[in-house]
Amino acid sequence: MFRKRKPTSTIDPQQVTLVEHAQQRIAQKRWFHNHLLASLFLNFFALIINLAFDYMADFMPFGLQWSYILATLLGILLLLHFLRVFVFHTFMGKAWETQQMDFLLEKQALKVEKLKRNMDKEATLKASAEWERERQKKNITMIAAAAENNALGKDNKLIWHLSDDLKHFKNLTKGHHVIMGRKTFESMPKALPNRTNVIVTRQKDYTAEDAQVVHSLEAALALAQEDEQPFIIGGGEIYRQGLNYADSIELTRVHADFEADTFFPEIDSKVWREVWRENRDVDEKHKYAFSFIRYEKINA
Repeated sequence: MFRKRKPTSTIDPQQVTLVEHAQQRIAQKRWFHNHLLASLFLNFFALIINLAFDYMADFMPFGLQWSYILATLLGILLLLHFLRVFVFHTFMGKAWETQQMDFLLEKQALKVEKLKRNMDKEATLKASAEWERERQKKNITMIAAAAENNALGKDNKLIWHLSDDLKHFKNLTKGHHVIMGRKTFESMPKALPNRTNVIVTRQKDYTAEDAQVVHSLEAALALAQEDEQPFIIGGGEIYRQGLNYADSIELTRVHADFEADTFFPEIDSKVWREVWRENRDVDEKHKYAFSFIRYEKINA
């Protein structure tokens, strides 16, 4: 057999207050009803006595009979009672109305705040979803040529000259934003043509011809937000920061070791996977063998 569960309920204090005031209101109306009946009875009784005995008629001023004065007094008292119950004294009282208004305003404010939080949450989720979609469309790419020991350059200069690598770099970056540190920019004769040059430097008053200057890699990427594939082109510190933002790496691996003062960061095989490679041998134009390698971030 199943045992019946006792209903559990919590009485709202507002409902208790409402019932108590309603009971008081009923008592007030009953009191007025009794007052009305008593006044009518007294007036009728006084009128009967006055008509039957003409009692104390000679003592009343202006010839008025005492029953009329009594009726007037009772009428005034009844009117005052009526005004107090039905006009000046509202159902729950001014204090209760003020309390309820404050309660309702507070309750409404809480609802508005909850609605605002929900809207902010939805807006945040929507913005996050849009940002994720945009991020998936965008391919932030680091492009570099590095030796087997990750050497990039020395004394702010390239260590080798590989013509096909320069063509490869030009073809990939043409029409895109190229983001670089100040030293990398100053190592070039001028800003790279047919590209939007963005320089990252801590120097607040730094200016450069045909280039835009920002003071963080985040600001540089924000500047390139309309570009579906902005390129980070160096140097070593910018590459290290770029690993956190990049979706792919276009690396020319030069198959030799070199003495250098600037290095490309290690590529972690747990984070990056190789998706394409093209090997080139030594020839009359290329002193060193090299490979074009493309990496993609595994969790991208």
